[in-house]
Amino acid sequence: MATDTVHRLDRAGPPPADASTGELVNRLTRQMSELVRGELELAKAEMTTKGKRVGAGAGLAGAAGVVALGGGAALIAAAIAALALVLPVWASALVVGVALLLAAALLGLAGRRQIQRGTPPVPEQALEGTQRDIETVKQGVHR
Repeated sequence: MATDTVHRLDRAGPPPADASTGELVNRLTRQMSELVRGELELAKAEMTTKGKRVGAGAGLAGAAGVVALGGGAALIAAAIAALALVLPVWASALVVGVALLLAAALLGLAGRRQIQRGTPPVPEQALEGTQRDIETVKQGVHR
């Protein structure tokens, strides 16, 4: 978006040699306004994407909790009973409990990874574009 704005401003061409100072200031004001609007649109789009990633990560972390509790409640009795045919009951309960905790840990790590991808919630592309635009303006002023 930022580069689109810069290219659009470049296509405007050099100011006419007979342009008054007022016209030049008016043109600069209009171009700066377009540039700022473009950068704000980019920042908004980038923040929306990052917010979605954080939301997905939080959802996965919540799913880890549901799986840990719901899965444990629904399957623990059947798993312990099945293993109790081969092992003592206490060993059966231990094996099933460890397996459920491992599944919860894996889901929790997946959720954490999603949250890290969305943070920090800074519009990095927009900031980089703004820095490039500032450099372009500085170069134009020094000509």
